[in-house]
Amino acid sequence: MSSLEERDVGVAAAPGSSSAGLGVGAVGAAVEAVAGVAAMQEDVGIRREGPEPDPDEPPKKRVKIQEGESGKLEERLYSVLCCTVCLDLPKASVYQCTNGHLMCAGCFIHLLADSRLKEEQATCPNCRCEISKNLCCRNLAVEKAVSELPTDCTFCLKQFPRSSLERHQKEECQDRVTQCKYKRIGCPWQGPFHEMPAHESECSHPTKTGTELMGILGEMDQSHRRDTQLYNSIFSLLCYEKIGFTEVQFRPYRTDDFITRLYYETPRFTVLNQTWVLKARVNDSERNPNLSCKRTLSFQLILKSKVNSALECSFLLLKGPYDDVRIKPVIYHHSFSNDTNETDYVPLPISDSVECNKLLAAKNINLRLFIFQVQK
Repeated sequence: MSSLEERDVGVAAAPGSSSAGLGVGAVGAAVEAVAGVAAMQEDVGIRREGPEPDPDEPPKKRVKIQEGESGKLEERLYSVLCCTVCLDLPKASVYQCTNGHLMCAGCFIHLLADSRLKEEQATCPNCRCEISKNLCCRNLAVEKAVSELPTDCTFCLKQFPRSSLERHQKEECQDRVTQCKYKRIGCPWQGPFHEMPAHESECSHPTKTGTELMGILGEMDQSHRRDTQLYNSIFSLLCYEKIGFTEVQFRPYRTDDFITRLYYETPRFTVLNQTWVLKARVNDSERNPNLSCKRTLSFQLILKSKVNSALECSFLLLKGPYDDVRIKPVIYHHSFSNDTNETDYVPLPISDSVECNKLLAAKNINLRLFIFQVQK
């Protein structure tokens, strides 16, 4: 019979039993109580000495607790230093509103571009105070702190400070994706850097015949030929007798429609003794360009002067001397007369929507226009 049952029997028999029987039951209960207290004290002593893993606890849960103790500060810093718009750690410049809320450069530019399209004042998404390039400033302390936070390498999954991660992934990581050195003769292999020597020693492309290689090289030369043709055309235009260029400033305006649309126009300017105007529009004047993720700019050149004969010109737009927007040069041609004094809208050759947002976020768009008059 268990000790608990003995205690119950001892207590129940107390009225008719001797005091010795009662004493035995009490002593047994006291011994068990002392043993339980001692066990509790030993357990508490073990916890005080240090964290001992519970053998019955699942391994994954135990690992999570250990990692949580060491990564707690990093997680708190992540939530404090992240962008209030995309909730991710900034990768480049960090801007802050007048109340100190942080925005990464991409989100900040996007907010300003959206406000320009919607004809509204840009506001901080957190506190709704006004934001602009004049009201907001960069937070260099946060930029430095973020650059020192650890992050995982995309290839080897090891942790490195964000400031050194790019160099590691491009030059040092043994698992980074590389291409065969015989790519120029058509080898499509891609793989980890540490496997490249073994592949190149067995690559079959160096042993291909000249006929096989000629077909591969012909396809690769097409893109190079297009670039060469563009630059040769520009060099030919620079040999013309009449060449003019000027800095142009696109200023934002709104149409008089019921649903106003954003467009840009430059003040009148003079090139080659003629008066000109440039106009630009967003996404070919679609109804709600602010709802589209893809954004483009197109422009047209307008001759304001009266001419006695047709004026055949080539023209191109490039970035201004103090802008960082990336524009790939494209040459356009048009024959201007009193009846055809406007070109069609042609694309402004910017690389992507990010560059377009940079232009839309700016107070004005500053570019450089070149006009070449074709001699007859």
